[in-house]
Amino acid sequence: MTDDAAIWNRLAALLPEAEAQEVKGCWDIGEQEAGLGLIVSGILGHQVSISDAVRAQISVLAETWGERDTLTPRILQCRDDGTLGHLKLIEGDASTIPEAIGGAEQDLAGLVLVPWIACTRCGQVLMRAHARESRGDLSYLSRHYIITTPNRATVLRLFPADSVGVAFAALQRACSDSP
Repeated sequence: MTDDAAIWNRLAALLPEAEAQEVKGCWDIGEQEAGLGLIVSGILGHQVSISDAVRAQISVLAETWGERDTLTPRILQCRDDGTLGHLKLIEGDASTIPEAIGGAEQDLAGLVLVPWIACTRCGQVLMRAHARESRGDLSYLSRHYIITTPNRATVLRLFPADSVGVAFAALQRACSDSP
């Protein structure tokens, strides 16, 4: 949790001091969901420009705290600061992979894979694996997180549902290790 607190404080620091303190207070009292809303609202309201990597980090925190569906449209509206980074939130591209892909078929059988965060250097993609609900929508919670090859045809790493932060860190490490 120390890393999460450090990330939280870095994101809060993007806001004016009074709002930053309010966001930090949300962390202190266990109201991360409300704090994430304040971070995104503050970034949008003050027209703070953020990098693609920060946008991806906010999305990961939103996923962790069950707020990704709610916050994603607003996260995608945040102004780009023009920084050339290697992580990019690709959430809004509406692409899915409707069936399991190579390497982990048994764990992913029947799940829909949703591309989420890409590395622009090595091309690996962090995806969420969701079940298809009886009414046709995707499940609210991800069943797994996976990192795929650039062509999205092979699973390189498979992570359980409670490991979104670990999966994101693995993508960051893979990107850092690539030439």
